[in-house]
Amino acid sequence: MSKSSYSLREIVSRLGGELQGQDDILITRVASLVNARAGQISFLTDSKYRAALAATQASAVILKPEHSDATVLPRILTDNPYAYFAKVSELLNPAPSYEPGVATTASIASSATVPASCTIMDHVVIGEQVVLGEHVVIQPGCVIGEGVEIGAGTVLHANVTLYHHCVIGERCNIFSGCVIGGDGFGYAPEHGRWVKIPQVGRVVIENDVDIGANTTVDRGAIDDTIIHEGCKIDNLVQIGHNCRIGAHSVIAGCVGIAGSAVLGQQCRIGGAAMILGHLEIADGVTVSPGSMITRSLTKPDTYTALMPFQSHDDWLKTAAGIRRLGELADRVKQLEKQLSALQTPISGEIK
Repeated sequence: MSKSSYSLREIVSRLGGELQGQDDILITRVASLVNARAGQISFLTDSKYRAALAATQASAVILKPEHSDATVLPRILTDNPYAYFAKVSELLNPAPSYEPGVATTASIASSATVPASCTIMDHVVIGEQVVLGEHVVIQPGCVIGEGVEIGAGTVLHANVTLYHHCVIGERCNIFSGCVIGGDGFGYAPEHGRWVKIPQVGRVVIENDVDIGANTTVDRGAIDDTIIHEGCKIDNLVQIGHNCRIGAHSVIAGCVGIAGSAVLGQQCRIGGAAMILGHLEIADGVTVSPGSMITRSLTKPDTYTALMPFQSHDDWLKTAAGIRRLGELADRVKQLEKQLSALQTPISGEIK
């Protein structure tokens, strides 16, 4: 059973950092500066929250070295307080442990490879030629299609569906309701009807990827859809067929990425952003929430494509103005020509 509390001295010995102040205080929980109480630890990354730091009831805080004089509380100094806070939270709230074994209600094909260290819970269905790595956990109601491969230490939470021949790497977390490897949206027009294009690629998810609840990742039409290592994808995200998501990118909730889009490494895509198909996004790009990206982005920067909200009546006036922008631009060009003609010296004019 894991410990329920750690002293500040123990925390620093495990996670590093510089401890200032009393080192034997026991920490049982993490909390925000505003809501923290005795026995809890919080953090500060931005000096604009110094008022909250001054008023906090936390027993200790995590700070940058330059903020060390901002409080008399016991404090841990580190260059990245937010990441350190996450590690303290993980220390105090370890992942659940699982008993290896196979539930009697699980259905496992005879040709599947399931090591004895795996945990297979109730009503799981595992198809032919599936290969699981060591210590894989499959929670209740998951369906794993033919030929799927899942790497060691990966956890599938309840009711995940993996379609045939998909590949999941090691130490991944696939959260409840995800559908990985469903058919991409591919149809060809013919005589006023739509002909379905068979989706014969796979989804390949590399190591240390987290995919949030009810997210869908479509299999490739021809080539594979690939989520590279270390990506973190939020809930309710749609990733279309043949997309490639670069390593260590983060994608917030309700994002839609259309087919064959390619994201570079270390990209950050804000919630409800849309990326059109067949675009290429450079490494290190940040897309603001709600933005619609309609062309490739070739250099790292923050890109925003949205309007501030207005009352509906004001928005109608703004929209009407936008519709007239082409006409107004033409009128400005005409006025510039007229002004230029007026400024041209008349032949024979004394200068």
